[in-house]
Amino acid sequence: MTKRNTIQRQLVIAAVRFLADHPTAEEVYDRITMEYPDISKGTVYRNLNSLVESGLLGKVSVPSDADRFDHILTRHYHIKCTHCGMFMNVEDMDYIEGLDEKVGEVTGFKMEDHDIVFNGVCPECQKLEAKEKN
Repeated sequence: MTKRNTIQRQLVIAAVRFLADHPTAEEVYDRITMEYPDISKGTVYRNLNSLVESGLLGKVSVPSDADRFDHILTRHYHIKCTHCGMFMNVEDMDYIEGLDEKVGEVTGFKMEDHDIVFNGVCPECQKLEAKEKN
């Protein structure tokens, strides 16, 4: 059974694409309510999850933080600044194919999926830290 392409689904996809920086569900909701203040938070959250289940959006699980949503559907890595919270794609790095299978072989787990989020300090925060030390 295919999902209907409702206005709400279109709004959610458009918001994720517009925000383009891996928004949280709350950020998607805030963006949509700027133009459509009557949409409910539940509607936005349900549509985000439905779009992920349908394969039209990606979801990145972030340990100790809110899940992020991604309009880029090819496999890639992400990085988060531990100081300012910036969240972005790791560019110019090949995705390691077969990693799930390798981990499964080593651990005996039947692998389903993985999310790798690198954590570090972004260049802008490094500059600010350097200025504060001087």
